[in-house]
Amino acid sequence: MRALVTGGLGFIGCNVANRLLREGHDVIIFDNAHRAGVLQNLEWLRGLHGTRVSWVNADVRDAGAVQKAMQGVDAVFHLAAQVAVTTSLQNPQEDFSINAQGTVNVLEAARALSPAPIFVFTSTNKVYGGIDHVKVVERPTRYEFESEPQGISESCPLDFHSPYGCSKGAADQYVRDYKRIYGLRTVVLRMSCIYGPRQFGNEDQGWVAHFALTGLRGGEITIYGDGKQVRDLLYVDDLVDLMMTCVAQIDLTAGEVYNIGGGPDNTISVWAELHEPLANLIGKLPAVTYGAFRPGDQLVYISDIRKAHQQLGWSPKVRIAEGLKQMVKQWGPQWLAVKSASSD
Repeated sequence: MRALVTGGLGFIGCNVANRLLREGHDVIIFDNAHRAGVLQNLEWLRGLHGTRVSWVNADVRDAGAVQKAMQGVDAVFHLAAQVAVTTSLQNPQEDFSINAQGTVNVLEAARALSPAPIFVFTSTNKVYGGIDHVKVVERPTRYEFESEPQGISESCPLDFHSPYGCSKGAADQYVRDYKRIYGLRTVVLRMSCIYGPRQFGNEDQGWVAHFALTGLRGGEITIYGDGKQVRDLLYVDDLVDLMMTCVAQIDLTAGEVYNIGGGPDNTISVWAELHEPLANLIGKLPAVTYGAFRPGDQLVYISDIRKAHQQLGWSPKVRIAEGLKQMVKQWGPQWLAVKSASSD
């Protein structure tokens, strides 16, 4: 298989590229290397796979570059995106151009091929907005849904909230519609919180890695809200397993949408509960300040992952305690070395 991974130098993208290369597939990484640190992921991939790593330094907003990279491709993993809600609030036009227009560019390049490649798109739980129709109750260390014990299913009404939610939601719907209108074999994964090695977490995105790695280097974090917001966490290897399954079973998955996260068995509040297992792993916690709740921040989000399990036999294998341990063990020392080198 020849695969194109847009955003292939990012956290999820480089893990996808590594799996594909490890399994003997040809991979084209399409990434503008805009985000700090991602060239370290390129070095990591080249260290593992040498000259088999093919990188196109380009932007999904460049339709011509996308079309050129798409030639001869059997599958597209479209991960390139503007990923931060706060950044979308500051510059909604750029957010739209990357997430919405960029996705249409990739879809159109795929549609121009015959046969068109399989198309896997990483969407977000933010397409559901604040989920205001589900009552939330407050517990000592977390918020909980009063109902919906299995989490939010794919039938939840869409309610885009924030420019980021709008741009990713528009892209999500375009990807779905290209199956209905043009017959492309597309799959949409509406993801919750993904974590693991190779993630350069920061305040806006990748908060699990951000908290852990800031603690390792002795820095300070800001908790927006009271820290009792709940998310379901999914270790990146489990996500990549699902992506490979979606491609392998495309006759079943084409046109489908899946809510993907750790599910109800892998939930944690972002600080009131996370700080203790984190302290056990890294010793000294980061210093903490608190800020106001951010716009569009869901008090609770848990993915109902039963559809993926029932249709594909997929379930998360890595529980939170083990995933945190592996993230710190595999990635912490390298991350600190990268940060140290970049500050010299």
